[in-house]
Amino acid sequence: MKAAIYCRVSKRKEQTTENQILILEEYAKKSGWDSTFFIEEETSRKTRPVKQMLLEKLRQKKYDLVCVLKLDRWARSLQELIIDITELYERGIPFISVREGIDLSTPTGKLYFHIMASFAEFERDLIRERTMDGLARAKARGIKLGRPRKAIKKQGRIYELREY
Repeated sequence: MKAAIYCRVSKRKEQTTENQILILEEYAKKSGWDSTFFIEEETSRKTRPVKQMLLEKLRQKKYDLVCVLKLDRWARSLQELIIDITELYERGIPFISVREGIDLSTPTGKLYFHIMASFAEFERDLIRERTMDGLARAKARGIKLGRPRKAIKKQGRIYELREY
């Protein structure tokens, strides 16, 4: 099997991918994979070009599976993790996280993923519910919601300039 192995560090100066690589090399060797490492060391909060390149290669079926040391090395949020893993799952590409023991090529791994997805959906619903309650409370107090319209902001200035 051709395995894509992804490693990432959060802070370039303070961290290294060495430990991840050592553990994942051993795991890949025991599994008998032909593996390629994708190492993300220069990241920003919003972009991870190596991960994006890897996702594109996975979409093109250039690898049979993707493996990470820990889930937080793949995604920065549960929502991102669920979206990415769902895409890979729907494309028939197993996702393996060594430390958490998640292997989406097994029935147990699939069950664990569905449980995680349910909790993520529950969390999103709770956040939405709290947001709607807060907006209703503000509206009941007479607070105007949303951004002020530009025309209203400029209206006072227009009248001011007219008087000159």
